[in-house]
Amino acid sequence: MIKLNFSRELRLLTPVQFKFVFQQPLRASSPELTILARPNNLTHSRLGLTVAKKHLKRAHDRNRIKRVCRESFRLTQHRLPHCDFVIVAKQGIGKLDNRTLFTTLDKLWHRHIRLAQKSSSA
Repeated sequence: MIKLNFSRELRLLTPVQFKFVFQQPLRASSPELTILARPNNLTHSRLGLTVAKKHLKRAHDRNRIKRVCRESFRLTQHRLPHCDFVIVAKQGIGKLDNRTLFTTLDKLWHRHIRLAQKSSSA
């Protein structure tokens, strides 16, 4: 049975964990988002989020972006490779509605799945 939870063990929590991903990431980008990934030695994927105040001034706007990103990860985590992922919001992220943001994230997750399949077969 597939669990669709988002517990503490599925999150990147410390600066060291984020730095690990930023050192040598695999990238999938759109104009508003970038998802960085780096393989980990765990049996599951983990997620970290960076939504800068520079791009979204109000906290409730940043929280909306984070909430949609977490939900997207939660629903696709069983298909993702065992990697640490960091979602980086870029300029223009606030203009996306929830549905558009969700479809953009879905495309980027599929790109990472393809990247992982290519690197494992090579």
